[in-house]
Amino acid sequence: MTSAPGPSTLPYTYLGPEGTFTESALLQVPGAAAAPRIPSTNTAAALAKVRAGEALAAMLPIENSIEGGVPATLDAISGGDELRILAEAVVPVSFVLVARPGVSLADVTHVGTHPHAWAQTRDWFQANLPDAVHVPSNSTAAAAYGLLEDRPAYQAAVCASLVAERTGLAVLASGIEDNIGAVTRFVLVGRPGLLPAPTGADKTTLSIPLPEDRPGALMEILEQFASRGVNLSRIESRPTGQFLGHYSFSVDVDGHIGDARVADALRGLHRVSPGLSFLGSYPRADQQPPVVHPYNADQAFAEADAWVKALLGR
Repeated sequence: MTSAPGPSTLPYTYLGPEGTFTESALLQVPGAAAAPRIPSTNTAAALAKVRAGEALAAMLPIENSIEGGVPATLDAISGGDELRILAEAVVPVSFVLVARPGVSLADVTHVGTHPHAWAQTRDWFQANLPDAVHVPSNSTAAAAYGLLEDRPAYQAAVCASLVAERTGLAVLASGIEDNIGAVTRFVLVGRPGLLPAPTGADKTTLSIPLPEDRPGALMEILEQFASRGVNLSRIESRPTGQFLGHYSFSVDVDGHIGDARVADALRGLHRVSPGLSFLGSYPRADQQPPVVHPYNADQAFAEADAWVKALLGR
């Protein structure tokens, strides 16, 4: 991670409790390890702290390489008072199965964890505990800490190894994820302010409502990017909640709003869909620059603009 908010006495917040993958992502932010950090029970609570000025920024999961986008984050960022994504982090995802000391694998009938973690360990459970029942939790860490309470509703939890270390829970099995190499992408969300400077390897996130449901409406949106050589690295439809069949599109594009091709695409998008929301331009976690053809480079846009102005006598 290469960008973060400036110095502040405000704490960071993250999807808690302590020991979540989200906290691991936050610790990638320069200075966050030494800064105050407060967990939040859910995405809405974390962003409420940011909007109220009680937290500098919130780290939240937005996309998983196996399960795709995280709806709660996508919807919460694009709705309500304006927010900005300031940075992103990618965390490898590996799970352990934990239980109270003395509990064996044969004792487990119910397992607590976040739905995404359960989805990423289905094969392991089918092979080892086929009759186990999933008990949903707000996070993997919350499920593990739930085992420390009186009379928990489950005998074991799927979580990160960091939680097992912090809680003293016994590890019944390690590396139970079905897809080795899976990762989760997290975003650091703050209030609007100065944008992170372009680095040449950036990402821009937008929420684009479909103005009307008709043939070609989505194509009109997509061609704003295609005609300017702007690549979309993610696109997902999200219901607006207004009525059935009414959607907006959450997209990530390769580039920064400071890049001429991206700025020009946003101008075109605003004409097609005036209600679009700009959610931020920030450095890519992998630091991989996009491939840009010469006719889509900043210089090409500047030369074209100068040519038109010359024709108009300006």
